[in-house]
Amino acid sequence: MKYRKLGASDLSVSEISLGSWLTYGVGVERDRAAACVDRAFELGINFIDTANVYGRGAAESFLGEALAKRPRDSYVLATKLFFPMSPIDKGLSRGQIRKQIDASLKRLRVDHVDLYQCHRFDPATPLEETMEALSQVVRQGKARYIGFSEWSPDQIERAFALAGVERFVSSQPQYSLLWRRPEAGVIPVCAANGISQIVWSPLAQGVLSGKYLPAAKLPKDSRASSDSMGQMMQDWLRPEILEAVQKLKPLAQEADCTLSQFSLAWVLREPNVASAIVGASRPEQLDENAAASDLVIDPELFKKAEAIVAGVGRAG
Repeated sequence: MKYRKLGASDLSVSEISLGSWLTYGVGVERDRAAACVDRAFELGINFIDTANVYGRGAAESFLGEALAKRPRDSYVLATKLFFPMSPIDKGLSRGQIRKQIDASLKRLRVDHVDLYQCHRFDPATPLEETMEALSQVVRQGKARYIGFSEWSPDQIERAFALAGVERFVSSQPQYSLLWRRPEAGVIPVCAANGISQIVWSPLAQGVLSGKYLPAAKLPKDSRASSDSMGQMMQDWLRPEILEAVQKLKPLAQEADCTLSQFSLAWVLREPNVASAIVGASRPEQLDENAAASDLVIDPELFKKAEAIVAGVGRAG
């Protein structure tokens, strides 16, 4: 496993990180989830990402239990806030930031997180209030650094224009061969301001593993076949996307790796990406994905892959 510096922080994070959305505390039985966490550490994954809203606190509670036996300095822990935790608990107001950081720390069984992230931008709260409250969290030692997820370039620049507040060190956008939108504005703005990307959905919800075949039934144990994710994934399952993804397989074979590894390595080719977040319901999934960190792939193969998916789905 290789490691990269996270923005202008002193954190060193594994190129492949472990996420907990739709898995730990909710979708995966506890013993198997614990086995995934243990395997992540064995593979050199030191970066764990979660959020208060995942399972309405269940993912954080699970991680608090699973990580309790490990030295606090052996992992980098990140969580987020914004989405509703109750009908009245949501957003990035001063009161919510104070309340939600304490609740997250209690569930995670730690006295601080390494990275506290705004899960989305909150247009209902003045940005100055949000940034001052986040800065207070850092000054109190409850978080070492702050970040955001899915903010626009303008929102990022507005935050950096404020004086006397903590600076963001991370951005968590969706980014993959099939979703390249961050390249247009977010990545350049972040690179100029000491912010690294922590990429979510680098495999486009599993589509870039190649397991979804055109005109074929969905695998029974796949995300796409579940009631919770099936509708959300419809855009990724269009025939033209699935057909293009199948055309990527020979490129992965030429690179002597799986399509999942090829797709993760493509994300990691971007210098501004510090880590790619993967989920896992079985330890062997981590074995495959973690191996992407060690790959050296001919850039010409990446160019061919980009040409194959150009104009298909959301890749343009």
